[in-house]
Amino acid sequence: MSSASPAFQHPSGFVAFVGAGPGDENLLTLRGADLLAQADIVVLDREAYGALLRHCRTGVEIVDTADESTDYAAASLSAVKAAKGGRRVVRLCAGDPMFFSSVTEEVAACAKAEVDFEIVPGVPPATAVLTYAGIPAAASTPEFRVVDAAQVDDWSTHAAAAGTLVIYNGVADAVAIGKALVAGGRSDSTPVAVTSAGTTTEQYTVVSRLGRLGPDLKHAGMTEPALIVVGEAVGMRDRLSWFETKPLFGWRVLVPRTKEQSAALSDQLRSYGAVPEEVPTISVEPPRTPQQMDRAIKGLVTGRYEWVAFTSANAVKAVREKFEEYGLDARAFAGLKVSAVGEATARALVEFGVRPDLVPSGEQSSEGLLAEWPPYDSMLDPINRVLLPRADIATESLVAGLTELGWECDDVTAYRTVRAAPPPAPIREAIKGGGFDAVLFTSSSTVRNLVGIAGKPHNVTVIAVIGPQTAKTAEEFGLRVDVMADKPSASALASALAEYGAKQRQASVAAGEMPRRPSQTRRGARRRTK
Repeated sequence: MSSASPAFQHPSGFVAFVGAGPGDENLLTLRGADLLAQADIVVLDREAYGALLRHCRTGVEIVDTADESTDYAAASLSAVKAAKGGRRVVRLCAGDPMFFSSVTEEVAACAKAEVDFEIVPGVPPATAVLTYAGIPAAASTPEFRVVDAAQVDDWSTHAAAAGTLVIYNGVADAVAIGKALVAGGRSDSTPVAVTSAGTTTEQYTVVSRLGRLGPDLKHAGMTEPALIVVGEAVGMRDRLSWFETKPLFGWRVLVPRTKEQSAALSDQLRSYGAVPEEVPTISVEPPRTPQQMDRAIKGLVTGRYEWVAFTSANAVKAVREKFEEYGLDARAFAGLKVSAVGEATARALVEFGVRPDLVPSGEQSSEGLLAEWPPYDSMLDPINRVLLPRADIATESLVAGLTELGWECDDVTAYRTVRAAPPPAPIREAIKGGGFDAVLFTSSSTVRNLVGIAGKPHNVTVIAVIGPQTAKTAEEFGLRVDVMADKPSASALASALAEYGAKQRQASVAAGEMPRRPSQTRRGARRRTK
């Protein structure tokens, strides 16, 4: 018998008040994600919680409460009417809907109108932000007090409390609050931490003492949402901080690839604390004429080839789409030997249902493939022909090498690569002005195309390349190469950048300096005090 409680199923229209959590989109509850997937209408602050819309169905109606043109009271009334009409409404609330929330009146309106409603708890900032800041609120004392600064007139009661004090909505009056607590009896040496944008990659924490809050916050640029934490638990942050100490924490990293190509790479960068931004530099298009690919697919099915060599995931995608056009599937590869260059290409084949027979064990390139490709042997190989479905700009080195090994090649244009359109003006300005902390170049073409459509990255930007050839191209464009992967894979490139970031951070800490991102070192960049 399962101990899990089944989620409540609403019979018709309803309004669900869902806690969106403290800021990190991954802290949304499973129930919250499930209700968003059912929603016909979502009411939210899009700037703060827009990332959560990925859980919604296509075509969901969005009501943005942060839009100046939105009449909040009218939107609330509209939600009630929509629920009465059988529609499913989800109202995303900051943190937890029942924890210092302003939605109580909206809930009461649903009850008065006899509209079915549900309240889904969310992860409250009072616990999540402290955890992300490395502050164990109840470690040194069992007393843990949470207050809303907007509701406190007299701080003496809270000053007398011995435990950890967490203050919401107080950053604008932090200095005055600190003075009031000292006046109420708290020692001016009591540790205090102020964290803004908690649980997001913009999180920033200033550690101080009640008597020094003024000077320490003077140039910090703290804004809401923020939490103030007062108590001895703050002193444990040096040992327990794990989020803001990630190797690439807060780094804005340019990934010059499409979202499809860079999904795994971007996820890996996020795990290091970075903020990846995908900017396509090429566009993949079908061949100008399809006849060559049509003949190749026919030959593949009728036994014309002994081998099929894939040098890119785009080539796999092109062949797969052609197969689907003809009603074929991976079974058409039966009896064929298949090779792949690179992890992404091999993964694309496996997802197609084809396990490659040969993937270079060393360098993932045409040269690496040729180094392990068997020579043609008429006693072992009934057919001496190889199919190479590739890009229109592919080099001839692979064909020449296979020919020397005794094979005949059908070098077929499976797709064309053309330079992508320039990115939006703010992206171009950030690239040239030093707004990015790093850029990852996964090929020589990404170097050429990015410079062509957006200009050269600023000299403070860390340049990371996938291998020697890409490094050479970057240097030809006047770029200083800072990081090179130890093997030619996107994953290894991201790891190398993380290692570089970790060393930079360690060097700053060892020198007694506040770690700074590369973009913060450019002239005119705002500096925050420790």
